[in-house]
Amino acid sequence: MLSNETCLELRDLLFQDGPEGAAVHAHWRKVIGDDLFRHHPATCEERWQLSYDRLRRINEELPLPPDQLAHDPRHLAALHEWASIVDGATATVAGIHYNLFLGSLLDDDRSAPRDLSDFMRLSRIGTFLCTERAHGNDAPALETVARYDRGSDEFVLHTPHPGAAKFMPNTSPAGGPKSAVVAARLLIDNRDEGVFLFLTPLSDHRGALPGVSVTSLPERIGSPVDHCVTAFDRVRLPRTALVQGSHGQLDADGTFHSTAGSARKRFLHTINRVTVGKLCMSASTLGGARAALAIAVRYAGHRHVSGPAGGTQRVPVSAYRSHHGRLLEKVADAYAMTFWHRTVTDRWITHAPAEHAPVERLAAIAKGWITWRARDITIEARERCGARALFPANGLAEFPANTEGAITAEGDNLAVWSKAGAEMIFGHELRPASPHATGAEQLTDVAFLRRALAHVERQAHLAARHDLRTPHPGREKGSFVRWNNATASALALVEAYAVGQAADAFTTACTRAADTATRTLLNDLCALFMLRHVRTHDGPLLADGILTADHVQTLPGILNTLTARLAPHLDTLAHAFDIPEEHLSSLPMLTD
Repeated sequence: MLSNETCLELRDLLFQDGPEGAAVHAHWRKVIGDDLFRHHPATCEERWQLSYDRLRRINEELPLPPDQLAHDPRHLAALHEWASIVDGATATVAGIHYNLFLGSLLDDDRSAPRDLSDFMRLSRIGTFLCTERAHGNDAPALETVARYDRGSDEFVLHTPHPGAAKFMPNTSPAGGPKSAVVAARLLIDNRDEGVFLFLTPLSDHRGALPGVSVTSLPERIGSPVDHCVTAFDRVRLPRTALVQGSHGQLDADGTFHSTAGSARKRFLHTINRVTVGKLCMSASTLGGARAALAIAVRYAGHRHVSGPAGGTQRVPVSAYRSHHGRLLEKVADAYAMTFWHRTVTDRWITHAPAEHAPVERLAAIAKGWITWRARDITIEARERCGARALFPANGLAEFPANTEGAITAEGDNLAVWSKAGAEMIFGHELRPASPHATGAEQLTDVAFLRRALAHVERQAHLAARHDLRTPHPGREKGSFVRWNNATASALALVEAYAVGQAADAFTTACTRAADTATRTLLNDLCALFMLRHVRTHDGPLLADGILTADHVQTLPGILNTLTARLAPHLDTLAHAFDIPEEHLSSLPMLTD
């Protein structure tokens, strides 16, 4: 068995997240250990209120002032990573308040700063209203309008028809008075200047303000959030309500000017907080995935079943390869996801202005890959715990549904990956050709496996370029037809790129392990992660000479050997996730 020092080093590697990463993660781990964050059977409306009660506790425990938190992507992501372990709704409303709402207002380029004290101390909750009933991923086409009235020097915020109503913001009375930044089309003298944000009070202690209509949506899956449909009937706002910046300024005399050359560029500037939101969504599913695995691994040792010979012998369910093998695969994914998220967050924080577009794309790709993998992990963890995991009190039931929310939020995964794929076809460097295998390579050699994954990316890239240039014969011509023809290979390119980047982050983490036993364990786990992805492409890799026939024939056996070698360390690997004991010991299926 490995020493406790190995577990501690694994934990330190997982939470090596910037210069203060260990302290930041330790802080939030302690916060969610409070009794307020334990499971409370309650109605949907009571849980809405509980999420805001927890948000206020978080606000009391912030390690830095709220305005600094809003400007610190690493701290924001860490908050999501830990809050989501105990309540996905709290993570959601925290991200909306601190990042989308407060962050947007703090980015406002104004000569006279706003008084944000009510939002800093949470006497008013902030929310973000962008997507509409008729406009989700095509949000640049939204139809809510804010018409500038020169006579009164005000904006008139209006929802012109039901399709323009804001869809799914958390605007109910739960949590107390709320204000929003509302994305609306700025009209000046009947000229459409593009989409901007407007600070809009929504409610007070008595309910919605005049002209604001709020209708609760039906309960959704996952941790309940007070989602609503919100509309405006000629609500008047002062000129100072406009959130301004280089993308648009409105002078005191009503003169508008902008350095952004198009309405689309103005929109992208308006929603620039969404990229940090992608990092936060990824982090929230990371926390949930690791917690789900920690619960499932502990339950696997706690739950005893009949032994293989029958009779009176009882063995832990974790003794079965069919059980621990699946959990080890997901643990390997969780390590890869965590290490890559750290890398992407660093890139976002440190990138130069000239790198903005590719790093923004990197964050979008990572969000898609991490949240999709998190869904797979949480479903597997739930299944490995059987019927008991269907009960919310046991801590697993809501995780898969919470990942569904993250998959859709801050840009639907398929939409953002399609955009990334389109950009990468000619805007991303083609991987160099990999050498043909000699047969002497070991399938546990991560450098060899990485070359195989690079070849998968290269082939998907070449296929996407070919498919974009060569539509099927007899079909209608045009850019849309060509893109449809290239969609599958472009998405395969994004997938292969994501797996390769996660593998690179994993191997880098392995080199940082100081202890030989820790490094050996991590290398085996990294090889398991990479080999599983190589196996899904073993046919084309064999055809292209990147693998030999002997490699393909022995691959299943090598996977089995790796799994057997890792199985005794499953508890150690999961324990390094550092889920608070206060949470685990409160789950009935782990204690009864």
